[in-house]
Amino acid sequence: MNALLAKLRNAWRRISRIDVFAILLILAGVTCAILDLSGGFASFLKFFAILAAVYAIFRLAGWWRTRLLWSLRNRLIVAYLFIAVVPILLILTLVVLAGQILYSQLGAYLLYDDVQRRIYMMADITAHIAAAHSTLPAGVSEDEAERILAAQSQNVHDQELPGLKIEFSSDPSLLRRVAGAAKNSYAGLVEEGETLYVMSLRAMPQPKGVRVVTLRVPVTAEFLASIAPDLGAIQLNLTRRSENGSKQGIVYNSGEFQYEPAGRILAKNRTLHPAAHWLDPSVTGLSKFDAVYIGKEGKFEPARPVLVTFNARPSRLNARIFTSLGDLSDFYVDFFILLAFIFLVIEIAALVTGIVLTRRITKAVSDLYEATQYVKTGDWTHRVRIERRDQLGVLGQSFNDMTGSISGLLEESKKRQRLENELAIASEVQNQLFPQKVPSVAGVQLEAICRAARTVSGDYYDFIQLSPTHLAIALADISGKGISAALLMASLQAALRSQLLAPGSELMSTAELVARLNMHMVRNTADDRFATFFIAVYDSATRTLRYTNAGHLPGLLISNGSAKHLDKGGMVLGVIEDYVFEEDSVIVPSNALLVQYSDGLIEPENVYGEEFGIRRLQEAAIRVQSASPRLVGESLMIAAEEWAGTPEQADDMTVVVARMR
Repeated sequence: MNALLAKLRNAWRRISRIDVFAILLILAGVTCAILDLSGGFASFLKFFAILAAVYAIFRLAGWWRTRLLWSLRNRLIVAYLFIAVVPILLILTLVVLAGQILYSQLGAYLLYDDVQRRIYMMADITAHIAAAHSTLPAGVSEDEAERILAAQSQNVHDQELPGLKIEFSSDPSLLRRVAGAAKNSYAGLVEEGETLYVMSLRAMPQPKGVRVVTLRVPVTAEFLASIAPDLGAIQLNLTRRSENGSKQGIVYNSGEFQYEPAGRILAKNRTLHPAAHWLDPSVTGLSKFDAVYIGKEGKFEPARPVLVTFNARPSRLNARIFTSLGDLSDFYVDFFILLAFIFLVIEIAALVTGIVLTRRITKAVSDLYEATQYVKTGDWTHRVRIERRDQLGVLGQSFNDMTGSISGLLEESKKRQRLENELAIASEVQNQLFPQKVPSVAGVQLEAICRAARTVSGDYYDFIQLSPTHLAIALADISGKGISAALLMASLQAALRSQLLAPGSELMSTAELVARLNMHMVRNTADDRFATFFIAVYDSATRTLRYTNAGHLPGLLISNGSAKHLDKGGMVLGVIEDYVFEEDSVIVPSNALLVQYSDGLIEPENVYGEEFGIRRLQEAAIRVQSASPRLVGESLMIAAEEWAGTPEQADDMTVVVARMR
């Protein structure tokens, strides 16, 4: 009795004032219904009672769902329902989709095969006419013989080739256009003006020249009605190139061009066949043919798409598939149904087995829940009782091991926090290695942006003023990422500055400078560590840029809408000690832009796996070449991120921009 009262008091606490008001409205509405009260106020009360009942149902459903799913046993029962039902639904969905694809492809094949058969037939007719033409009797004129040959072919093939027209001509220009100058025959689809033909042409050499026999069958409603009888309605859609941005309706992409609807032809008296049974839906398919287009004023297209849409019944297509099996086709269908029934029985058995196992699982989970309550209070000495040595027993043992080693985990967390603090300090130190002040050289504007993929970066850039008119610009990409790459970067920076800050360094060859850095890396780093490096020395007085590219991506010197690649130099640093590097020099045009970058800027991939690449980076830089160096650098970063579609970086991204006025 006390337990019941406690439950009632607990339920009353969960009821809000809105719930109480809804209950009162329901009671008032039920009272009006029982007393058969009618009128304005009673009807108004009944209406609001219905709304209150709907609200109460939703509230009870939410409460019931919460109570039902709180228990792990009930959750597992629901999970097993999904395990038993959802796979069947997914498999049925996949079967339906696969059937749609299979039958649409089969229908497209039947349509394509029938059209090709007629094309081959017309090619055979032209070959026979050409053979007969070469063996004409001496007493028969050429015109009379051609008339007889045409009449005979039309009488024989009139049903399969409705509207067949046979012409003879001494003008081979049409044949040369559709087949090429090297061929003497052609068979296929040809669109002349607004009419599509199945056409076959053949040249017949004569003593006085060349005669060409031409067979035309217009693709009309009657022609479409005679092909692929197993299909239902057939619609042929002509297209034309979409030019000057004038697109009407659906646009079809084929090769380098876009096409839009230009007309359609419906098969005459063709409708979808009646369904053989309830499981015989309609299947829609699409097939594409290429037609040679010959338009007005000599317009010519070697391949203009012609789209054919159709519908069909799977039962009709199955008849074609199982034609060779005869009566055995029913056996295969029945066997498939039997397997499906067996699969359903297995699924039901799996559901029952899952519900039985639920009771065993929930007992072990209940013990774990009780143990967590002890842990919640800070008691790490409580242990779960292990009754079985199955996976649930191992889970209980794992819980006991976890509580026993919790202090070690806390200590590990402290160590991790210290490591993160050290990484933050390393990042701050690394930032000090980058130039803190941009050198002041007349006519030169500098900007650099570096975004690390991790806390610290493996990319390195530097600006070093060698004299009032000489400026060194360096960019390196250290192999690897993280702290090890940052340490190697610091070593490279120290070596570079020790060389360039010596008196007379502005006259030093960049190739000699790179060779010294290479020797330093080979002697002081591991064999598996290397760096790509680019160094350029610019003399603002002579507008000369000397540079050496040691395996780095080519720099871009942009001027007047074009870009020169700065790629002379040699291999990466840190591999071969005595490698001889090369120096190159260029005269910098007025208001030129120097762009140097790391591979993190060109390697982002879009959803199709295509890299951003140097070409796209170059095009993006040319588009903003007149902007300030800061805007140029930011626009290149934004272009790479937009190409990838995500701000997440896979590698360090660095770009250095210099404006040389």
